[in-house]
Amino acid sequence: MNQDNAIAVLAALAHPARLSAFRLLVRHEPNGLPTGALVDASGLRQSSFSTHLAVLAKAGLVTAERQGRRQIQRANIDTLRGLMSFLVKDCCQGRAELCEPLLAELICC
Repeated sequence: MNQDNAIAVLAALAHPARLSAFRLLVRHEPNGLPTGALVDASGLRQSSFSTHLAVLAKAGLVTAERQGRRQIQRANIDTLRGLMSFLVKDCCQGRAELCEPLLAELICC
């Protein structure tokens, strides 16, 4: 990921509805959620939410897959990983021991 990509991803997340939707999708990986469930969770109208979803998709944060009549939305974990790596790539001037607490926070499950 380069600086322009990172800025686009961060800008996409810089809205409460988009950030909440993305965090919800991350919690539901790897299965994702139907678009309707995301709309319901957002409290927005379908037309308003679809605009936010398009912003997340354009930034590469969300992918969609059709399953029958439903669209299943998924968080793109590769994009999240790329952003996080970009942000901490030069962490602590190469002193790994200073980054250990950050890395421990990122380890899930």
